[in-house]
Amino acid sequence: MAKNGNDVDYSGINLIANGTAIEGEIISSGDIRIDGTLTGTISTKGKVVVGDTGYVKGEINCKNADILGRIEGKLLVTELLSLKSSSNLIGEIKINRLAIEPGCKFNGTCTMSDNLTVGE
Repeated sequence: MAKNGNDVDYSGINLIANGTAIEGEIISSGDIRIDGTLTGTISTKGKVVVGDTGYVKGEINCKNADILGRIEGKLLVTELLSLKSSSNLIGEIKINRLAIEPGCKFNGTCTMSDNLTVGE
C-alpha cells in the first residue's frame, strides 16, 4: 500500500540505551524504551518501557507503561501502568488501571480515573 506525505509510521520504537543520559523533553507518537537515564519529561501517545537499568527523574505522560527500573517523579498513564517486581517508583501516579507485581517498591500517591488524557 502506498503512503502519502501525511501518513505517519508508528511502528518504530525509540530507544535510550544503557549508558546514555539525556536531559530535556521527549515528545513522540510512538513507543519509547529507556534503558539509560532521562532527566526531564516524556510525552507520547504510545507505550513507555523503563527497563531494569532505566532511570527517569521527571514526568511521564503516556497511554501504557511497563516499569522495571527506577522512577522519581510524576506518571500519568491513560490506560495501564504495570509495575514489575524490579521496579522502584517514588512519586505521584495518575492512572486508569494498575497492575503491581510482588516485590515492587512504590512510595507516593495514586489517583485512579477513567477520564485521563495524555498531556494533562
